[in-house]
Amino acid sequence: MKLHELQPSPGAHRDRTRSGRGISGGRGKTAGRGTKGQNSRSGGSKRAYFEGGQLPLVRRLPHLGGFTNIWRVEFEGINVERLNAVPADTEITPEVLMMAGMIKSDRLPVKILGDGELDRALSVKAQKFSAAARAKILAAGGSVEEIAW
Repeated sequence: MKLHELQPSPGAHRDRTRSGRGISGGRGKTAGRGTKGQNSRSGGSKRAYFEGGQLPLVRRLPHLGGFTNIWRVEFEGINVERLNAVPADTEITPEVLMMAGMIKSDRLPVKILGDGELDRALSVKAQKFSAAARAKILAAGGSVEEIAW
């Protein structure tokens, strides 16, 4: 076999259809575009959002959607109820919560929230406390300390 004898397998290669090149090509005359009308003409397609002259959806909706508060602080929240998993008289810090798998990231400040009940005295250190959480920790005989962030 020589280089000039190489060719694809039978049926592996089909010639491309050349529409609009005469009646013998099978797609002559109107070239598969039908007859007359906007889409039969060159450049006759409509824009993607064109709705037949009706005001398009993209123009019916308002331009701006609110704003982003650049001073927003995201907190990693944890409810008082989850602190029951820790033994009594333990000092709880964000590092301890991270090691216990109660919070996902140590990059965000921690806020202790007041959902649930606390049945043991704990010393809790976090960046922020809700009023309900503070009251429940103190009522259980524990202590609360806000640390810097």
